[in-house]
Formats: sequence, C-alpha cells, structure tokens
Amino acid sequence: MIRTILVDDEPLARDVLREYLGADEDFEIVAECANGFEAVRAVSEHDPDVVFLDIQMPKLDGFEVLELLDRSPAVVFVTAYDEYALRAFEVHALDYLLKPFSEEGFRGVTQRIKMQKDGLRPVPHQLAATLRHKPLQRIVVRSEDGTIQVIPAARVDYVEADDDAIVIATGGTKIRKQLSIGDLAGELDPDRFVRVHRSYLLNIERIDKIELYAKDSRVAILRDGTRLPVSRSGYARLRELL
Repeated sequence: MIRTILVDDEPLARDVLREYLGADEDFEIVAECANGFEAVRAVSEHDPDVVFLDIQMPKLDGFEVLELLDRSPAVVFVTAYDEYALRAFEVHALDYLLKPFSEEGFRGVTQRIKMQKDGLRPVPHQLAATLRHKPLQRIVVRSEDGTIQVIPAARVDYVEADDDAIVIATGGTKIRKQLSIGDLAGELDPDRFVRVHRSYLLNIERIDKIELYAKDSRVAILRDGTRLPVSRSGYARLRELL
C-alpha cells in the first residue's frame, strides 16, 4: 500500500482527491489536513510515501510545509495556479496537478507515483520548462525548540552569512536559519534584494545613502543607522537598480 496524506484547506478539493484515490486499491489515505501546521505534524506521525499538497493555504503554504519536514516523502502539488510550477520542480516535486483536473489526468499522476515507488524513473514533467519563477514572499524559520516563525520577505532589512547559515535582520531583531546566503538570494525578488557583498544580502528599500569607504569599496548606511560593506561588484549591481 502507498501511504498517502491529503493536504488542502478546501474540503471540496480533499473530497475529489479522496474519491479518485478510493478507486485505486494501491493507495491508503492515512491522514487529511486542512492547513500547513497539521500537515507537518501528520507527516511526522504517519511517515507517508506521498503527500498531495496544496500550495496556497493560510498560515503555511505548501513550500513552507516542505521546508519544515524532517523526512522526504514524494510530493504532488495540487493547485489552481500555474505560476508556482517551476519552483515546485526545483524542490523536486514528483508532479504538479492544476485544478480543476480530470480523473484521467489524475491517473497519470498515480502511475508516476507507482513508478517511483517501484524504483523506476518517471517521465519528467514538461510544465516547468515554460513557466517563470515566482520570487519568495515569506521565509520560514524553525527554531531548535520547534517554534515556527514566518517572516514576510518585505520586512527583511538585510541578511548576513554566518558560516553555513544566515542571520536575518528584521525590525530590530536577528533570526538565524540553516541556509546558505546564495540559495536564499536565488529565491528572493532580484529587483528588491541585492547581494552587495559576499556576506550580505540587502533590501534596497532600507538604504538611506551609500558612502565611499576606501578605494573601490563603499558602505551602505541603512535608515536605522546600520552600516554594511559594499563590494565593487555589489555596487555595480546596486547602480543597476537605484
């Protein structure tokens, strides 16, 4: 049996998934969840083989759920919005179902799940190649005590590299997250966040002024008085946006 969890904040959407899966004796639904927090808990408790996961949900979206999981089931995103497809495949989703979907289309997804379960390589999904990446809107941080913080990207002042992690400065507080600064830079809006230095990623809306510090180097002074180094290449990137 393929142990399955359904995650969607719309009861009707879960009803459709349950109906289609009920016709396939290879699948067993071990939990249903109406939000992201329930999904994180259910995956930890039930250790499923596959999760059918909505993207746009209150509290935590589908991508944030994946980031918080301590295990890696196969994931099929189920959503009404195609603009998330590229990011879905970047996080190695097995498939991407666009609502409303037909039963025939759903059967194609379950066949891909079975192929992966049997150790076969499913045919790559073609949808991602034609879609544009959507910038990250929120950053999720899970602390050592299990507390989850959701930081809107627009509220981030700057990000500092800290060995193999980052420190996010927002509203006078600093929050550490296990992630490389390069990976985060690739997810955020390039029109708002600029890598001004190898160790700093800056929200340009927080800049008050930029001063010459030494030959070929400058310093960005933020509205709260924070001073961040700006490399020559970082300054060139800033000049393209300012």
